[in-house]
Amino acid sequence: MEDIYVQELKQRMDQGEDLIIIDVREPWEYEEFNIGALNVPLGQLPSALLDWDEWKDREVIVHCKSGARSAAAKALLTQQGFSSVRNLLGGMMEWQATYGS
Repeated sequence: MEDIYVQELKQRMDQGEDLIIIDVREPWEYEEFNIGALNVPLGQLPSALLDWDEWKDREVIVHCKSGARSAAAKALLTQQGFSSVRNLLGGMMEWQATYGS
C-alpha cells in the first residue's frame, strides 16, 4: 500500500473519516504534540497488535516524528497480516512544518 502525505491525512481527518491512526513515538513525544492518534510506542507494538485482529483488513496509518520508526511499524504490521498499512511521510515534523503546532 502506498504511504500517505500529511495533506491527504489532514483532509481526511477534517472530513471526519473513521481512521485508524497509530502514533509509535514515546509518550513524552506524544504529550508534546499529537494529532489525536492512538499512542503505542514502537517497542510495545508487538504485544499491542495481538488485540487488533479486527483491523487486519482495514487501512491503518502509522506515524512517528520523521517516518523512520513508523516505517518499521509498517513492516511489522504487514508481516503480521495487516493488509493495508500506510506510513505518514515526514511524520510529525512534516505535519508541524505544514500546519504548525
